[in-house]
Amino acid sequence: MGDQKVTGVLGSPSATTSLDGKQLPPLPPEFGGVIKESAKDSSPWWAPQVVPPQGAPNVLLIMTDDMGYGVSSAFGGVIPTPTIERVAKAGLRYTHFHSTALCSPTRAALITGRNHHSVGSGVIGELATGFPGYDSVITPEKASIGAILRGNGYATSWFGKNHNTPTYQYSLAGPFDQWPSGVGFDYFYGFMGGETDQWTPYLFRDHTQISPWIGREDYNLTTDLADEAVKYLGDLNAAAPDKPFFLYYVPGGSHSPHQPTKEWIEKFKGKFDMGYEKLREEIFANQKRLGVIPADSELTPWPDGQPEFGGAKLPRWDSLSLIQKKLYARQAEVFAAYVAYTDYEIGRVIQQVEDMGKLDNTLVIYICGDNGTSAEGTEEGTFNQMTAYNGVLTLPEAVQMLHYENWGSEKTYPHMAVQWSWAFDTPFKWTKQVASHFGGTRQGLAISWPGHIEDVGTTRSQFHHIIDIVPTILEAVSINAPEIVNGIPQKPIEGVSMAYTFDKAITDRPSARTTQYFEMFCNRGIYHDGWYACTTPFAAPWLMGTGKLPDINDYQWELYNVIEDYSQNNDLKQKNPDKLKELQALFLTEAAKYQVLPLDNTLLPRILTPRPSATAGKTVFTYTGERAGIPVGNAPDILNKDYTITAQITVPKGGAEGMIVTMGGRFGGYGLFLQDGKPVFVYNLLDLERVRWEGGVGGIVGKDIFGRALDPGKHTIVFDFTYDGPGPGKGGTGVFSVDGKELAKKTMKHSIPILMSIDETFDVGLDTRTGVDNSYELPFKFTGTIDKLTFKLGPSQLSEVEQKTAAKAVAMAHD
Repeated sequence: MGDQKVTGVLGSPSATTSLDGKQLPPLPPEFGGVIKESAKDSSPWWAPQVVPPQGAPNVLLIMTDDMGYGVSSAFGGVIPTPTIERVAKAGLRYTHFHSTALCSPTRAALITGRNHHSVGSGVIGELATGFPGYDSVITPEKASIGAILRGNGYATSWFGKNHNTPTYQYSLAGPFDQWPSGVGFDYFYGFMGGETDQWTPYLFRDHTQISPWIGREDYNLTTDLADEAVKYLGDLNAAAPDKPFFLYYVPGGSHSPHQPTKEWIEKFKGKFDMGYEKLREEIFANQKRLGVIPADSELTPWPDGQPEFGGAKLPRWDSLSLIQKKLYARQAEVFAAYVAYTDYEIGRVIQQVEDMGKLDNTLVIYICGDNGTSAEGTEEGTFNQMTAYNGVLTLPEAVQMLHYENWGSEKTYPHMAVQWSWAFDTPFKWTKQVASHFGGTRQGLAISWPGHIEDVGTTRSQFHHIIDIVPTILEAVSINAPEIVNGIPQKPIEGVSMAYTFDKAITDRPSARTTQYFEMFCNRGIYHDGWYACTTPFAAPWLMGTGKLPDINDYQWELYNVIEDYSQNNDLKQKNPDKLKELQALFLTEAAKYQVLPLDNTLLPRILTPRPSATAGKTVFTYTGERAGIPVGNAPDILNKDYTITAQITVPKGGAEGMIVTMGGRFGGYGLFLQDGKPVFVYNLLDLERVRWEGGVGGIVGKDIFGRALDPGKHTIVFDFTYDGPGPGKGGTGVFSVDGKELAKKTMKHSIPILMSIDETFDVGLDTRTGVDNSYELPFKFTGTIDKLTFKLGPSQLSEVEQKTAAKAVAMAHD
């Protein structure tokens, strides 16, 4: 990779240097000019600008979300994805490439080149604990590929999903060392957390929350991300045409909510009427025809309660009613539309690179999914994923069908039935979250690099892992992994380069990766020299943690020869117990090496573990004025407890209206506001029911007709709620009063038990995303003055067991 090299006349403004890569940033050079008393007798000297090695390519790193191996047409799927096919035809497709089985762990491993536990991401940040492998912090001795390339003269940018910032650092209070800007990316345009509404996303430009959809009926984040990436590339090319770029592009598709545009949904009408079992067979046949699975591969069985599936059972297509078939087919149509739409917009970004004349010197890496297809949509699918996150695993068929026509629109927050997810992971067993089996970890991968891949359009079958991407990039750009970054000695990168696979001569060469462990929620796997041992999942992920937890040593194990058995279909543990014992011991060795220990399959202790927080333990919250965009984790939590909201406001002459305080929006939440000058409190129960407190007859007709508007002057509005606990999701009685006079008293039968909002923020003085009901228009700014707003919270009325169930749901809602 060479030593530091200077181009041009050293000391001139145009001089450049490439680094030896050992230290970033490099020590500043000594001034090489002459300084005398007078400028005319002195000689200026400019330090050379740092640039990558000559000929270093641009890098476009793409990864989609929640797409299993059988989703993309490039790997046998029935959903057309011409962009990844384009990359594969111009380069290579990889048939033995793996993720960690879960979102943020995969992403942390991808950008650092180190195992997910090594960078504190053994689980999602919402379950972070005080152990090195699980604290959700990427420590500075493990610099990201963004930091390395930026330090070597690349322009670095990140578009799309960021689920690698600890949840307690989401607010504008920072710190920002774990945001994209703090881990090596010059520019960030994307959303925070595991998922977001594509119509009204939780969107940031660098550190600032933005709302580009306002006034745009045609807005969708999937297109917006591509628009912004295209613009960025064009602006960079205009400003510095010779500066190489590293662009990390990670859209939300196809993580729930599945929200493509109507035009894309129409393209797939009727395409899934055959059902999910026939879909599996079709995908399997396509995979053999394309050569992306071996010709002798076997299709794993459907889960019908077999022991190898932990007793998991999914309904057969023929057992469904006609209405169910219609509804479930619609869910798959919308999912397919979202996948195709996402791939299309990625294609626009690649096309921009070509239009700039730079594609011939660009390494394109396109990873189809950060884990297997998601099984979090329940066995029925749901028009509002927030219901499943709150433990509502079945909905009235009539309620679901009310959303048949608008499924995927801004009026829904949908996910599909688990059976489709299983089918989209063909030919494997299991789904996202299950790290022990390839249904959770096997991803389609395509890489192109014109002039450097000899037999384009072919496949590679070497066993590789997400941590191998960083060393592959570094070898391609001829940059060493640094020994020191920002004065901190670096830990070794744990991945191995895949660049050797670009050579035609090594088509059948054994993998450079000989060993790789897998672990998530105590589901374990270990690969070594063609053998794979793994635990049997104790419960299906779509049951949302309702199964009984075994001791970590009581899991059953399986054994596969994955050279001969591509789909993990033939368990050899009985025939080769010694090999199984050997691999079990190897797993523990790897676990100790990479911070996997201590193994932990519990959820309650994790979710209740004290972690850094600006609000932990607080029972009184006070605000004044307008305060928008406060993250969910920094807001008052009113679930499963008594609470009192007191708003002291001033109404100006001419009256006032607008939002005083709100949390959540269309799919669950609450709002206290003035409408036509009259106080209103609305509780939105997951878009299934809304309860409205106000004066007059508003409770009957949904709008206050005879209630009085507040006179100019100071007023105190109080909503006092008494919870009918103990237990989760119980109802309660709310008393709504103004200036000590009761306006309304109502009892509701149920409340939201676990999760009121994923990322719809807590807003004071306006409503930033979606309304809790349809009686007002955003942003519904309060036109009076909020002198003081106070939340007073009682203790939680959940038992330890109930908190455990809630913990699992919260965790699954953020992956």
